[in-house]
Amino acid sequence: MNVADSQRVASALERLGYEMTRTPEEANVIVMNTCVVRQSAEDKAYGRLSTLRPLKDQRPDLVINLMGCLVGVRGHDMLKRRFPYVDVFSPPSDPEPLVAFLTQGETRQLELEETQRRFEIMDNSTDESLLLPAYERGRLVAAHVPVVLGCSHACTFCIIPYRRGVERSRLVGDILIEVRSLVAQGVKEITFLGQIVDRYGKDVPDGPNLAALLRLTHEIEGLERIRFLTSHPNWMTDELMESVAELPKVMPHIEVPVQAGDDEVLENMKRGYTSDDYRRLIEKIRRKIDKPGLGVSIATDIIVGFPGETDAQFRHTYDLLAELKLDVAHLARYSTRPGTVASRRMVDDVSEVEKMNRFRTLEQLQEQIVAEINSRYLGATVKVLFEEKVKDRWKGRTETNKLVFVETAQDLRGQVRPVRITWIGPWSMIGSLENERPQTISLDVLTV
Repeated sequence: MNVADSQRVASALERLGYEMTRTPEEANVIVMNTCVVRQSAEDKAYGRLSTLRPLKDQRPDLVINLMGCLVGVRGHDMLKRRFPYVDVFSPPSDPEPLVAFLTQGETRQLELEETQRRFEIMDNSTDESLLLPAYERGRLVAAHVPVVLGCSHACTFCIIPYRRGVERSRLVGDILIEVRSLVAQGVKEITFLGQIVDRYGKDVPDGPNLAALLRLTHEIEGLERIRFLTSHPNWMTDELMESVAELPKVMPHIEVPVQAGDDEVLENMKRGYTSDDYRRLIEKIRRKIDKPGLGVSIATDIIVGFPGETDAQFRHTYDLLAELKLDVAHLARYSTRPGTVASRRMVDDVSEVEKMNRFRTLEQLQEQIVAEINSRYLGATVKVLFEEKVKDRWKGRTETNKLVFVETAQDLRGQVRPVRITWIGPWSMIGSLENERPQTISLDVLTV
């Protein structure tokens, strides 16, 4: 979500005549977009913000904009007092405070120009306001498109509803215009985003749902692939699964977090399902989304060390992961987020040492699971959409979201090509283009 937000800010600034620079020392405007989903991310944001103070002291005309979840949607007086050298505070997904600060007296004229420009854009069936930043235009292959902003579910550990606000679905027409605009700029794959993306349209009376949005997007010419994340076990419907199964452009990769494998911990998290509910959902996903090739891949999120989690309860999570053998497990150690239900009502009583031990235990298990899953790809030919060149290799992803590297003299950016997998690892694979002789390669640079 923050990647998409940053692209919007960069595009808005370029319309004002700014261009990107690689170093803060060269900048006239610095935008710091923040995430606070974990304490480590918030600490990093504060540390980075402090390093900008000397630049502001040296150049008082430098504009510093703090944006994102650190600012939130409920006021930022404390931040203003703590960081008086910050000029603009912007909530998530909103570049307008910065644009207004930079334009000031020019705002009315810019609004008139913007209105005229939008009429011109409509005549050309594109929307220039959704232009990618110049450094990505014509180069970005896979883009993110937010469809649900905020969240109203309020899991006890999660700070997102407090920082990004209540759940709001974007209009279908706006989303489709944005996707068409991205495709016109060279994008081949889009990923629909939402804290609970399956709830798209739930806040709109008689509004469309995510399955309907996928079907409408599928009709856009030039778009090769569609993905969506993040799902929630309570909101992944049969209709949605059937849409994924039926639509060739919708990729067979589902991200549906379990967070824990113990029912008491799940209840304390206010997740709204049991471990057996999750087991049944995974079985249904695998049964319904059985596309030709290597089936469907499934990713999950797991938090270890939630308040009160015992060794036995952690073992239930371990056993669930070992049983289901999911393709990806995003692991996190619990950290208290101020304002959440867990911070107010629960004691963070699992030591940091124990959290790390549990984290490493699941990490080792998942590495074994992925190695086993990926072994099925060895010798297989899969379709890969190539995104960019990394050193001497082209990087791309399979339909099931597996990372693949290919060494070739051809320019593969934005192409979907059949690739024969010649080497597999737990986190990436190496292959050769079909009908092209495999290149001689080394394996020491595959840590990504």
